[in-house]
Amino acid sequence: MLNVFYGDMPNVIYNTAVYFKNTYAEEWITAPLTREMIQDVDHSTVLDSGVIDSPVLGKIPPVQLSGGVKTLILIANEPEKVFNASTCGDNCAKWLLKIAENRDVTINLRHLMDFGNGTFTIRILNTNQIVHSMRELVPVAGLYV
Repeated sequence: MLNVFYGDMPNVIYNTAVYFKNTYAEEWITAPLTREMIQDVDHSTVLDSGVIDSPVLGKIPPVQLSGGVKTLILIANEPEKVFNASTCGDNCAKWLLKIAENRDVTINLRHLMDFGNGTFTIRILNTNQIVHSMRELVPVAGLYV
């Protein structure tokens, strides 16, 4: 399940770009889930663990991926940590839900992310309330962001 804490939260990794640059493992980049996220969010293709083909930037190293993709990769690969997912745009929301399909994932948000028109299951840690749609999420999240 995806667990979201809105606003200030202790022990959160806020600067995900710096954290990613100094901790990512090459095998993370070539994992099937990572390849899918990079293709979908950045419209780029993983060529190998050190080279991604971007339609905008050309051949780039993993540290030049978007902040959203880097944060998704961290969330997928370091489940014991809590990351600031406000570095992610709304195009990352479906991936946050996908990562949380098979295990509990906790993220910190400082904005109202759009999780789409469908149904989902998110626990808002501020209130310990479970919501299943944006209609249910917005009033609760709005109290904190």
